[in-house]
Amino acid sequence: MEYGYVRVSTVSQNIDRQMDEMYKLGLNSKQIYVDKQSGKDFNREKYQKLKRKLKKNDLLIVKSIDRLGRDYKMIIEEWHHITKVIEADIIAIDMPLLDTRNDASNLVGKFISDIVLQILSFVAETERENIRQRQAEGIRLAKERGVHMGRPKYVLPDNFNEVAASYLRREINCSDAVKLLNMARGTFLKYVHMK
Repeated sequence: MEYGYVRVSTVSQNIDRQMDEMYKLGLNSKQIYVDKQSGKDFNREKYQKLKRKLKKNDLLIVKSIDRLGRDYKMIIEEWHHITKVIEADIIAIDMPLLDTRNDASNLVGKFISDIVLQILSFVAETERENIRQRQAEGIRLAKERGVHMGRPKYVLPDNFNEVAASYLRREINCSDAVKLLNMARGTFLKYVHMK
């Protein structure tokens, strides 16, 4: 039996391109399992359902290896489990060398697939690590230049100090203070207690 696995990282992302590839290979919607969540781990509902369904000599089709997941070590473990434990085959459409359908006696073909997978997974993980380092470096440099990171700083109303003083002297209550300032109660209480 042949199965397709399609994954996008968020609900808002489009699966059409991956689905088109599956349909071109003759799969129907009942054979395709779709997850719309991060590939940081393999705790994905549809993926786990698909994995339970896979049997010896079945074929798992993915558009590209990163659709399986993002973590190098985990991809290698999943690949090994599917191809060696379950004894199903895997193909990655975008990388023809990642195709374990070679004759079982053709150990060279399987060996090449395993090596290519390890290299691609390593490169993908290295690139993600480089992206994280560049982001951290960019944030550090921006902070050094005095660029404010995160939410913009809240600007208090011009009359905040005088209304807060009246509130603290118990001349007005909290409800009156927030009305005068046109502020949310929580925001007012946060800033009044910082004084």
